[in-house]
Amino acid sequence: MIKTILLLVLALNFLYAESLGIHQKLGQSVPLDLKFIDGNSKEVTLGELMDGKPTLLTLNYFKCAGICTPQLNDMAKMLSRVHLAENTDYKVITVDFAEDETPALARKKRKNILHSMTRSYVKDAWHFVIGSSQVLADSVGFEYKKVVNAHGEVGYIHAALLVVLSPKGKITRYLEGIEQLPADITMALTEAKNETVRPSIAKNSPYCFTETPQADEYMSIGGKVWAVFSLLVLAGFLMYLLKLSKKRKKEK
Repeated sequence: MIKTILLLVLALNFLYAESLGIHQKLGQSVPLDLKFIDGNSKEVTLGELMDGKPTLLTLNYFKCAGICTPQLNDMAKMLSRVHLAENTDYKVITVDFAEDETPALARKKRKNILHSMTRSYVKDAWHFVIGSSQVLADSVGFEYKKVVNAHGEVGYIHAALLVVLSPKGKITRYLEGIEQLPADITMALTEAKNETVRPSIAKNSPYCFTETPQADEYMSIGGKVWAVFSLLVLAGFLMYLLKLSKKRKKEK
């Protein structure tokens, strides 16, 4: 019975994940010839941004009022404590997936994030760029949804994700969620340097929801999934206790 419950839970989570979220593509490679625009309105390729270094990649949008800013702020705090040489041992790239955001906004966001760091950080080690986001998102399995609220304001439903790339552009690890540990990042970058692919640690990833009917629908789906999950776990636990009680009575 417990096995059946677990299978049902996995099926429900699978159905929910298929609609929106992160579909890992470990071992696959991202196109290094993808073109982006940096904060100075200069066109650069992904390969040029990576410069042959292991790379931490995030996909965000700069006007995000949800999880993007907390994620980037946590990265700034975490990278301030990583004992690796930025721009030498690794690079960081933040790609904006919003359709209407500009190089000026990318430049401003980069300035604010770097300013929040607790130590001197090489500016050229962390790039904030726009463009080619959909192709890149598809290549790393990052699913997001554009929504428009009643006031005509555009937002996106998306998860928090950090992708680790090898110097050749191979996806070696996924780190989900907002908070990351310096030790985990150091290990992930070291493995990426050696082209070593490692499975990701399962972790709840928060979602950013814009206040729209579509977002409410996704929240409703997620709520139903977790409600069913909780009920199934509780039912399984009660059945286990009942079975254990009967077994002990027979033994007595």
